[in-house]
Amino acid sequence: MNRPPGDGPRDPEQETGTASDPVAPRGPGTVHDAVTPPGGLLDTLAIAEIVLDGAGRVLLWGPGAERLFGHRADAVTGRSVVDLLGPGRPRRLTADWLRRPGGPDWSGGLPVRFADGLLRRAEFRAQWTAGPHGEPRALVIAAGTGTVRRLETDLALSAGIVDQSPLSIALLDAKLRWIRANPAMEELTGLPADRLTGRRFGETWRGADLTGVEAALRRVLATGEPLLGQHTTARTLADPGHEHIWSVSYYRVAVPGGRTYGVAAAALDVTEREQAVAEVSAARERLAVIADAGARIGTTLDLATTARELAAVTVPRLADLAAVDILDAVLDNEAGTPSLRDGPALVRTLAAVARAAAREGRAAHPLSDGAGHAAPDVVTDVAREARPRLLTRLGSEQLPGIARDEDAAAALARAGVHSALVVPLIARGDVLGTLTLSRTRERRPFDTEDLALAGELAARAAISVDNARLYGRQRDIALILQRSLRPQLPEGRDLDVALRYLPAVSEAGGDWADVLRLSDGRFGLVVGDVMGKGVHAAAIMGQLRSTIRALARLDLPPAELLGHLDEVVRSLGTTIATCVYAVCDPAAGRCTIASAGHLPPVLVQPDGTADLLRLPNAVPLGVGGVPFTEDRRPLPDGATIALFTDGLVEERDAPIDEGLEALRALLEGPPAPLEETCDRVLAGRRRATPADDVALLLARNHTPY
Repeated sequence: MNRPPGDGPRDPEQETGTASDPVAPRGPGTVHDAVTPPGGLLDTLAIAEIVLDGAGRVLLWGPGAERLFGHRADAVTGRSVVDLLGPGRPRRLTADWLRRPGGPDWSGGLPVRFADGLLRRAEFRAQWTAGPHGEPRALVIAAGTGTVRRLETDLALSAGIVDQSPLSIALLDAKLRWIRANPAMEELTGLPADRLTGRRFGETWRGADLTGVEAALRRVLATGEPLLGQHTTARTLADPGHEHIWSVSYYRVAVPGGRTYGVAAAALDVTEREQAVAEVSAARERLAVIADAGARIGTTLDLATTARELAAVTVPRLADLAAVDILDAVLDNEAGTPSLRDGPALVRTLAAVARAAAREGRAAHPLSDGAGHAAPDVVTDVAREARPRLLTRLGSEQLPGIARDEDAAAALARAGVHSALVVPLIARGDVLGTLTLSRTRERRPFDTEDLALAGELAARAAISVDNARLYGRQRDIALILQRSLRPQLPEGRDLDVALRYLPAVSEAGGDWADVLRLSDGRFGLVVGDVMGKGVHAAAIMGQLRSTIRALARLDLPPAELLGHLDEVVRSLGTTIATCVYAVCDPAAGRCTIASAGHLPPVLVQPDGTADLLRLPNAVPLGVGGVPFTEDRRPLPDGATIALFTDGLVEERDAPIDEGLEALRALLEGPPAPLEETCDRVLAGRRRATPADDVALLLARNHTPY
């Protein structure tokens, strides 16, 4: 209804309305054969249908009007519609529009008297038409203002959110055909909305797990339960060259009344986030591997053990197969970097580890039995150039480059090795060997990040390998020195002697034993222990041994000899040593003993009874200020005296008195040959390999054997 000229300003509380533009022609659309079930938008609006004659009297008051306004049809039919409006301006405006049949359409809001007597606003749309005989008729539809405004708000909110959301949102029908896509979804798929509409969902993706995605969509349609945060990987028409990762949530969409309309999908491209998470996770894993390597590599100073620890750290966290090759010259304890002349390097494989799935590849790296073998070409190049090599892709033609022979290459091929890393073990500027890592068919190829991690592990392990190598060199020197100083046991019928020396498993020290032939048929028995390990302790031991031999030639009593020896030790600086010196006189059947802080000897009587000889307390050599004393004991025919160092009886987890008692019990019993007795005592130790040096000296007076 147009406002009559000269009317005052429109009262927003009473009426709002505008004349509509002509209806735009509709474009072509899809014709659906099926009848849409009830429960759509019109039902939500609760549309009222009214037909008026040319004078504004009610000819038709439809069921919707009865439900909306509450008036029964028979109560309002034939009445002027103006009577149902609020007083004043709304009635005048309506009457003015009704006086001009055939005028423009009108829409707006007017107050209406409902059946309960209250005025409430309703939204109207009216247009003129003609009856069956050309008489004017007015078609009016109405809806509650609250419902219309709420619907407008909901539509504005949803349209604003959908169109402006960074999420890619799609609406699909029950057959999974596109109904609508927001701008973000258009950008994601690379297709405008008009080209998406009507297409099947799967036609817009490449490389996606469409079976799983469509199953998820149908599940949501069937159950109504949303699926949130589902990760999907696919290639789109917009970016067919790259895989993207999306986090997708699916929701069933229903129209008012509960009828299922379709399914909505909201997708967020999380490719960069997932890549960042993967990179952070990989960085954490690399740090964990490095930390694990720090704890597991170099637990001993044994070279082969260190090599095995290095290989074990890398499998399976970094590789499926690992091998550690050490240059032959390094194992021969040659100083400096070995000369790598033309031709393959000579190496020894000290360790090879494979996970279960790659166990066939283990045969490609048999452990060396002491002799070196020609290294593969790539290993030789890495050792010669001191630079790592990344072999991202390995085919049958490249496998021989990391295999020592054809059989090894065949074993790698059977294991499915397709990528490898070879890194040098460099310590203090010297190339010691190489670490070769391989991956099999189940894992991705190595990349530069893996190369950096392998290089870090190799650098850390190389120090431990070099320490083990240097320690091995020093241990060998100490053992050579120890062996060179072993006494020449006297031959004769007056005294039977047996001697055992076992170096420590970790490092040889300063333990020693000696037998001296003195004047008048006497013998000097010496066992001592220089505190410390390695070449230094062995060298000090050699000096003390030579000093005792020189002093013994003077026929000094044991206590006096130890006094002179103490002065020599103090002159060497901070050296401390223990020693027991016994002078045995087989003919007289006695033994004179003096101790410098050493463990007590064991005396075994001819009947097999064994006792610890508790000697007077004395300080070790090198302390000074305390005189040494002697103890004289009988040494009858067939009696045996045992001198030893603490490595024979000392255990970290038990008092030393328990070790002394265990030794006494081993020596007790019917006499047996001394060599057999030595073997029995050593076999009775708790540890097969001693943590400290062991020296054992047995002497028997006039043995009957």
